Amino acid sequence: MLTRRSILATGLAAGLTGPAQARATLGEDGLYKLDWYLESFLDLGEDLAAATAGGKRFAILWGLKGCPACRRMHEVHLADPKTEAYLRENFEILHLNILGQRPVTDFDGSKLGEKAFAARYAIAGTPSIQFFPEAADGLAARAPGAREVARMPGLPDPREFLAMFRFVRENAYQREAFADWLQRMPVGG
Repeated sequence: MLTRRSILATGLAAGLTGPAQARATLGEDGLYKLDWYLESFLDLGEDLAAATAGGKRFAILWGLKGCPACRRMHEVHLADPKTEAYLRENFEILHLNILGQRPVTDFDGSKLGEKAFAARYAIAGTPSIQFFPEAADGLAARAPGAREVARMPGLPDPREFLAMFRFVRENAYQREAFADWLQRMPVGG
């Protein structure tokens, strides 16, 4: 089935193979870019469904021009080959600008600029990462904050950063809090 997403993905992904360590570049909007970030029409229901169909989880990364923690995340956390490989293999990450104006279609069909969308979800700082369930079933009826399965506000150390992605990928949020799960993780894990 030919969709807007498949046309976009085919055109942009031509020639890309396997995870080679990507170097973050600074876009015209002042946000760091990685070649594997999700290219999107900013329709969250569509993005979540496509991620799930591809065997991945959907997350939104919030950034801001000039954000020192965003820079560190891209230069340290996401520059680690192990972290990058895990995220590329298991997640579709949509990078949004906390002060941006691009229209985003939420799970309930409402359209808001990025800044208003961030406010709707009480995103207070950058970087912040929102993680969503594997299916959009019932999300439209929930309050915005209740649509997330986990959130990473701010930038933890590299071990906790990767651990949060594993926590979501393994659906551990269904059983326990991240802090409890993290305490049981092996130091290298």
